Amino acid sequence: MSTSIGHLAITVSDMQKSMDFYSKGMGFTKVFSIPDPQTGKPWIEYLHTGGDQFVELFYGGENDYRWDIRDRAYNHVCFVVSDIKEAVARLEKNLYKLDKQPKLGCDGNWQCWITDPDGVRIEIMQLGPDSPQSKVLRGEKL
Repeated sequence: MSTSIGHLAITVSDMQKSMDFYSKGMGFTKVFSIPDPQTGKPWIEYLHTGGDQFVELFYGGENDYRWDIRDRAYNHVCFVVSDIKEAVARLEKNLYKLDKQPKLGCDGNWQCWITDPDGVRIEIMQLGPDSPQSKVLRGEKL
């Protein structure tokens, strides 16, 4: 049985733009790089998001990504933060514009939305104390 999601992997078109977004904007820490084992050229940049979770950024993205709610596949990634106001302030300080401002969701969590430089949809969420997710994490029955 799985214990957590280990990482999110994204192939990016401009590594510097993506590294800036995920480190300066999202507050993740670059922890190491992995070169291509056959060529030795840059291949993957690893960022730590907290706990036992990471974001992998792969070099070499060429084709545009277009999200559509009707697609049967990836929809978005959600990063949990302890303080959504602080997260929004960090993004705005680094000139990243939110797609949707923070609001209280129907599940009792605060949420806002942003898109990364390659079009990856990101939900930023602060767990509410009475949300179903918080109750599950505390071991309460729903």
